[in-house]
Amino acid sequence: MDEHLTEQQQVRRDKLKELEQLGVDPFGFRFDRTHTSKMIFDEYDAFDHDTLLEMEHEVTIAGRIMRKRIQGKAGFLTLQDVDGQIQVYVRKDMIGDVAYEVFKLADLGDIIGISGLVFRTKTNELTIKAKVYTHLSKALRPLPDKWSGLQDVEEARRRRYVDLIVNEESKRIALTRPKIIRAFQRFFDGRGFVEVETPVLQPILGGATARPFITHHNALDMEFYLRIATELPLKKLIVGGLEKVYEIGRLFRNEGMDAKHNPEFTTVEAYQAYSDMEGMMDLVEDVLSYVTFEILGKYDINYQGKEISLKKGFKRISMTDSIKEVTGVDFKEVPSFDEAKEIAKKHHIKVEPHFTTGHIIEAFFDAFVEDKIVQPTFIMGHPTEISPLAKKNKQDPRFADRFELFIDGREYANAFSELNDPIDQKDRFLNQLKERELGNLEANEMDTDFIEALEYGLPPTGGLGIGIDRFAMLITDVNNIRDIILFPHMKHKETK
Repeated sequence: MDEHLTEQQQVRRDKLKELEQLGVDPFGFRFDRTHTSKMIFDEYDAFDHDTLLEMEHEVTIAGRIMRKRIQGKAGFLTLQDVDGQIQVYVRKDMIGDVAYEVFKLADLGDIIGISGLVFRTKTNELTIKAKVYTHLSKALRPLPDKWSGLQDVEEARRRRYVDLIVNEESKRIALTRPKIIRAFQRFFDGRGFVEVETPVLQPILGGATARPFITHHNALDMEFYLRIATELPLKKLIVGGLEKVYEIGRLFRNEGMDAKHNPEFTTVEAYQAYSDMEGMMDLVEDVLSYVTFEILGKYDINYQGKEISLKKGFKRISMTDSIKEVTGVDFKEVPSFDEAKEIAKKHHIKVEPHFTTGHIIEAFFDAFVEDKIVQPTFIMGHPTEISPLAKKNKQDPRFADRFELFIDGREYANAFSELNDPIDQKDRFLNQLKERELGNLEANEMDTDFIEALEYGLPPTGGLGIGIDRFAMLITDVNNIRDIILFPHMKHKETK
């Protein structure tokens, strides 16, 4: 016995030789199915025992053995495929002596093919009576036993392939996520947006405030960033006259990991010429209510025990007003940075070296307001200092025409009236460089190519970004981002 193998693993390897002695390849070949388990239930579940006997309909399916019991010259097994499970009845006199020996050698987790007749058992269970039993692939490791999934949630995330086999909830989530993405595509395609692709490797850090991953391109001998946003290339396409564009793609941020953050994640960003922040609020409401109804058939959801409505008509409130509601502090009436610092000190808000009044306002919102929001709420009017790519508000240039959507204490969307003044944009980038010098590693760099693009003329434009992963969490009632991503990033497993 190999000292590195468990007893069960060794037994399964020994069965490889027995299969070969029977003339069976343990790791077989192509197998053509006529049905999946769902197709069989959809097609035959309406028929009773006698009708099925008269019909004598033959089907061919394939999948993994999840349960098995043998009683002499007959037995039952449960076969699982992508759609679900179905019972199979196996008799020696129907499939033959060799095939029955193969069936007896089968372990839970083995993959097989079955051709047979659809019938009902005495207990009225829709079942396939096997006529041909085909071994397709040997499982050399046993499945988790007597669990609905892996007991250790971290292990389930590391070995998602096992989790998908034994946990129906994980499979439901995995199959729902792509439906959500398709629904986003249908919505934007239906509104006349053009889906595009922009570079993942970018020479300039910009489009958001986040720490990047840095890599080196050998042929060009240049440092590149894995993109933290798709924003700037998409706005260049608006300059180019495409007018309505969107991209669903992966972003990469070299930051902390928790239930809401993974270093790579998926967003949809969309830009529309001749629109603005208000137009983007309407668009965000429209798309999220549309996708919710497409997936669930309703607008009201239960998320982690909370009833949340995603029907259009989300609450809209300014960031300063939301802070005033909770703390009583009205930052619109704070005349100076020194006074803002004093207020921050009284409320135990740490003021970093690069902070301005705008950063203090954001810190107040993060500390006192964000986690109190439950129903979908647009938080508008972010300070200009923390919104380097958004237009200033005409009435009060201290604030930008920008909003974020919060649901149950989490940000789901970020959008604004795009800054299309190249002179103002250059000044904003210069201010970002000053912040960088003061220690803000998330500040944007100077993007002269983007400024040049603006100098050709960017029409008044609205832009939005929505986090696909977080929205998928909301729709599927999942509380950890690592459970909506099939292969999340994990720490190395400690070995003894």
